[in-house]
Amino acid sequence: MAEQLKVVEICAGAGGQSLGLERAGFEHALAVELDTNACNTLQLNRPQWKVAQGDVADSEVWRPADYNGIDLLAGGVPCPPFTIAGKQLGATDERDLFAWTIKQCKVIRPRALLLENVRGLSMNRFNAYRQAVLDELHELGYVGDWKLLQAADYGVSQLRPRFVLVAMRPEDFTYFEWPQPQPAPLTVGELLHDLMASRGWPGADAWRSKASKIAPTIVGGSKKHGGADLGPTRAKAAWEAMGVDGWGIANEPPGPDDPVDLLPKLTWKMVSHIQGWDDDHYRWNFSGRKTSIYRQIGNAFPPPVAEAIGTSIRDALLHKGEPQRIVEESPRIHDPVYKVLRKSTRFMDVEQISALLPHPIDQPTLERHISHLKRDFFIEQKKRGSTTAYRLGEFKAFTGQEDHARHEAFQLQLPTIS
Repeated sequence: MAEQLKVVEICAGAGGQSLGLERAGFEHALAVELDTNACNTLQLNRPQWKVAQGDVADSEVWRPADYNGIDLLAGGVPCPPFTIAGKQLGATDERDLFAWTIKQCKVIRPRALLLENVRGLSMNRFNAYRQAVLDELHELGYVGDWKLLQAADYGVSQLRPRFVLVAMRPEDFTYFEWPQPQPAPLTVGELLHDLMASRGWPGADAWRSKASKIAPTIVGGSKKHGGADLGPTRAKAAWEAMGVDGWGIANEPPGPDDPVDLLPKLTWKMVSHIQGWDDDHYRWNFSGRKTSIYRQIGNAFPPPVAEAIGTSIRDALLHKGEPQRIVEESPRIHDPVYKVLRKSTRFMDVEQISALLPHPIDQPTLERHISHLKRDFFIEQKKRGSTTAYRLGEFKAFTGQEDHARHEAFQLQLPTIS
């Protein structure tokens, strides 16, 4: 029997990443999740797993130190702090757990780390945030890399970009390669035709021809916003062009008495297929009512993508293949101004900072950098005649501080967090 590696998964949701990692050869030592229905879904499918329900940062829910030396620490930490559709509050959003998770690597010392989030985290707005993450990992002895992956490259019939962080110790990371893209996935029509025709709808064949593209990103939404639908206005328009009514989720497929030219709604079962679950390789059941099930599905990491990344991580940990030369011992530089300020404990003006950068910058450019930095870090300023000097302060992100504002804000927002 092949060697079984162990994983602790935080913010596990309804099990999209869980199932993918399991298929890649990882056995769950623990899954931690806040939502009751998602926890019920995990237990429904894998009753043998240990599932802890509650705030992942609460020491009464689980003790990270109990899992010291685990093979993989993985999770899909909350995306609202970084999503383009939101306010992109980053480190000051009470739901942000990215920095906290990185800090747990000091406690757990996993052989590998896998974190996924939305495309927004890859934007310039979060250059310094990403730099802080990589610098912290580097100090803990890990080599990390980010990559924007498209779900459609791994067999998922959906436009779903995810920004993924993988980190390992150098002796393992030298064997790591990002998974190679696969052939194009089925169109929505090809994927869902049998389900759409399952109750005898006469328009199913014509609908299959019209639904000739892959799906827009499935959006699970949150408890703050009404019932289940297929996303914002632009997404609904894209769905309509493919012959789908995106203004809700149906209880069942259309039947024999429905008109041929009906604009049908999708059922949650159809949405689950678009998200990568199926009746063969990725079979999964869901607990809860329709809206909750849709949210669980829509907020998940597609299982085929998780399996592809999980397989690459597993192969690296088992030292399969030929080792690759790690180009840089230190992480790549995402924000050079942050990098310069982080290395100094003194105040620095534009001349001093510019002298240490690969390319010189002027005061207005520096001020734009500082403006971005202030959103996620405390920045001290001191006037020096007509110029201003800066010193980098603490990261505003929650990393486990007992007096952090996150605790009160999180409790206030708890009824609407999903």
